[in-house]
Amino acid sequence: MAASVCRIGGSVGRALVKARNPTVLALRRGKASVSYAQSLLGIPETRVTTLDNGLRVASEETGQATCTVGLWISCGSRYESERTNGASFFLEHMAFKGTRKYPQSALEQEVESMGAHLSAYTSRERTAFYMKTLAKDLPKAVELLSEVVQNNVLSDSDLERQRGVLLRELEEMEGNQQEVCLDLLHTTAYQGTPLGQSVMGPSHNARTLTRQDLVDFISTHYKAPRMVIAAAGGVYHEELVSLATKHFGRVSSDFEGGAAPVLTPCRFTGSEIRMRDDALPQAHIAIAVEGASVNSPDLIPLMVGNAIIGSCDITCGGEKNLSSRMARTAMTEKLCHSYQAFHTTYSDTGLLGVYFVTDKHHIDDMMLLTLNSWMNLCTTVTDSDVERAKNALKTSFVGQLDGTTLVCEDIGRHVLDYGRRIPLAEWNAKIDMVTPKMVQNVCSKYIYDKCPAVVGVGPIEQLPDYNRVRSGMYWLRF
Repeated sequence: MAASVCRIGGSVGRALVKARNPTVLALRRGKASVSYAQSLLGIPETRVTTLDNGLRVASEETGQATCTVGLWISCGSRYESERTNGASFFLEHMAFKGTRKYPQSALEQEVESMGAHLSAYTSRERTAFYMKTLAKDLPKAVELLSEVVQNNVLSDSDLERQRGVLLRELEEMEGNQQEVCLDLLHTTAYQGTPLGQSVMGPSHNARTLTRQDLVDFISTHYKAPRMVIAAAGGVYHEELVSLATKHFGRVSSDFEGGAAPVLTPCRFTGSEIRMRDDALPQAHIAIAVEGASVNSPDLIPLMVGNAIIGSCDITCGGEKNLSSRMARTAMTEKLCHSYQAFHTTYSDTGLLGVYFVTDKHHIDDMMLLTLNSWMNLCTTVTDSDVERAKNALKTSFVGQLDGTTLVCEDIGRHVLDYGRRIPLAEWNAKIDMVTPKMVQNVCSKYIYDKCPAVVGVGPIEQLPDYNRVRSGMYWLRF
């Protein structure tokens, strides 16, 4: 679950793009569109430089008039103890409350005068602070990011004010049944491990975390080898490296004990959580098995399998014309209001599952449809299913690179996860290699005869017994 985003500043003007790639050239020549192959060729190189303290600087130069620059840190709720759970999220909220050099009002004025967006988010394994601004203001943006991350005042008065904000957000989150359902899915799937903790933390911690707790958390986890400064748009790599050296070159690279601690493996447990509330109008159900990690060679075949299952929403229509067999059945038979297949990846594990919203009378039918769709992935995948899914997956990869902020996010995540930016052409080649047999084999490895994690929230009296769900995770073979 990604945390809510804090923003300061106004909007940024429309980017002006230089004619540097086949896509732009084709548009200027009056062509209506470019081929997928041309779009792959038009992506600039991502350059990566490692500073002396281990901090990595990565950028993609596109010559635009705007840019996005940010700091991505391998640190989130998975790095917290039970007592400090919520510290990363608390720090995100404190980030823009003033630094030693820029009190809050001065910080806001600096961002406003640049016409920029200053944002942040927290997840289970990652924290990010980033700014979208005009390319000419890159030096100021890097300076402000440095101030926010390294020189936050963390005053007691701001700390107390933010406690109330956090408690209100926790209360609001409890009213978002999708967030509750997927959070509980982590709680039961990774019970007893740090991945089972909520990103926002419990309300008790929001009330009791101290300034010293936050200072200790920063000094323990905000280390240069865990950081990536990423930028995209109108940036020059050499300039970015120089700015990073100036403002982040003194970030400590020393870990207690002399080496970066290795994350404790988080075991997956087949189990369930049921929160029955008949006052809610709809039931929210999630079912998942342990999926692939971010570095697993099985990642792409599983993503193709997920694309075969697809997603749908009753408000979008389509019904008989939907390409996914599961979506056609769900919509034509009115089994749910919406569903989506998901694969949430972490450094050493993942959650592969389906989340759906339905009324109380169709829970059993929708669960049966989900289990049958999974079994079909393990046994009867067709060539047409795979080709459609591969095209959908390629489209989603391209869509994730629409704009400097999304590209910057992509760079930051990739360098943290893989040590480099994986080019779109490389993802494309991996997708092209997937065959129906490969999907069947990989899905069988992760899904067939496995114990799932199941969560139900709302009017869930008709949610099948766990043992019955478990019996649907295999078909007798003759």
